Amino acid sequence: MVRPRLEVADIFRRYAEAYRLTHGASLSPEQHRAMRAVEACRTAALGGHVEQCDQCGHQVIAYNSCRNRHCPKCQSLATAQWLAEREAEVLPVEYFHVVFTVPEELAALALQNQRVVYDILFGASSETLARIAADPKHLGAEIGFLAVLHTWGQNLMHHPHVHCVVPGGGLSPDGRRFVTCRPGFFLPVKVLSRLFRRLFLKALDRAFARKELAFHGRLTHLGEPSAFARLIEQMRRREWVVYAKRPMGGPAQVLSYLGRYTHRVALTNDRLIKVEEGQVSFRWKDYRHGHCQRIMTLAASEFIRRFLLHVLPKGFQRVRQYGFLSNRSRAEKLARCRQLLGARREQAAPAAAVGDYLSQYEAVTGASLIQCPVCQRGRMRRTEELAPVCVSAPRPPETSRQVRMNSS
Repeated sequence: MVRPRLEVADIFRRYAEAYRLTHGASLSPEQHRAMRAVEACRTAALGGHVEQCDQCGHQVIAYNSCRNRHCPKCQSLATAQWLAEREAEVLPVEYFHVVFTVPEELAALALQNQRVVYDILFGASSETLARIAADPKHLGAEIGFLAVLHTWGQNLMHHPHVHCVVPGGGLSPDGRRFVTCRPGFFLPVKVLSRLFRRLFLKALDRAFARKELAFHGRLTHLGEPSAFARLIEQMRRREWVVYAKRPMGGPAQVLSYLGRYTHRVALTNDRLIKVEEGQVSFRWKDYRHGHCQRIMTLAASEFIRRFLLHVLPKGFQRVRQYGFLSNRSRAEKLARCRQLLGARREQAAPAAAVGDYLSQYEAVTGASLIQCPVCQRGRMRRTEELAPVCVSAPRPPETSRQVRMNSS
C-alpha cells in the first residue's frame, strides 16, 4: 500500500504542541489521548520491529500502530474484521439506507452533552424504524438493522446524524413469514420524520427534567426551565430531516457500503492536499451546491479544533445493531430469516490469533503483508524487536474537567 504523502499525523506532529499550550485546559481526556495517539502512531515512540526477507535479505523497520479509533491510519484492519463478521448476516433482499439528522440548533447542545444526546439520537432513530415497520399499515414486520453514528460534515463541522442500513423486510409477528417491502420503497420518510422528532424531543425533555444535561458558554441560558421549554417548542414546529437513499444492490455492494461508513473517521488522509505556513488545505464535497468538489483551507489550529470535535466519549459505542440483528437474538432470528427466504448460511472469514496483526490482516483480507515486496518470493521474518522510544508527551492538565473549548 502506498503511503499518502501527507497525513493527519503530520499536521498533529507539527502543530499539536502549540495547540495544547493554548487550548489544553479545555480539552477532554479523550481528546488529549487521541492527539497523543495520532502523533505517535507508527513511529519509534510506540516501538516496533525489524523485518528481513529470508530470500533476498531486504530489511524494513515496522513501527507499531496506536489502534486509536479516531486515527485515520488504524481503521483498515478493524473495518476488514468487522465486515468479515457481517458477511454472514447479509440476506438476499433489497437493502435501504436511512439517515436521521437533528436540527442545527440542537447540534451545539449535543456537543456539550455527547454521551446523553448521542444515546437519545440512537434510541429515537431505532425506535422510529422499529415502530413504523411493525405497523400493519406499513410493513407489519420485525425488522433488523445496523446504525452508525457520524458527527461530522464534509467541512469537519459538527453535524450529528445516524446512518441506518436496513434489509427490505422482516419477520411477521407469528414468525412464519418473511415480509418483504415493495420494490424500491421501504417506509414513508415523512412518517419517519415526525415520529423521530416526537421521540427525540420527549427523551431530551426527560433528560432535562432529570438534570442529565449541562449548559455552558452561549448555551448557559438553556439551564432555565422556561428557556429550555421554548427551545423544545421551537423544535416541535420544525420539519426534521430524515431521508432514504436509493436502494443498494446485492450483498457485495451492501458490504462495500458498510465498509465505507462503519469505521470512518472525520477526515481521511487521502483528502489532504497541502500544509503551508500554518494553513491546511483539504478536499470536501459541497452537498448544498450539487455535490461539487471544493477545497477548504483552514488555519492549523482550526483544523485541529474541528478534528477534535469528533472524538467520542470513552467507551461510547458508535456502531449498534437492532431488531433481529441485535446481539440477544441474532443467531436464532437470522437463521429463521434464511430459512424463510430459502437462503444458505454464509460463512464468516476465519479469525486469526488475537494480537497478531499480520496473520489477522491476511486471514481477513486475503492479502499478505508477509511476502517480500522486493523479490516477491521470500517471506519477511522478524529479526529484532525495537523498544518504544521515551518521549515527553504532555498529560491532560488538572483543569481538563472545565468547560471544553468546543462548548462555547
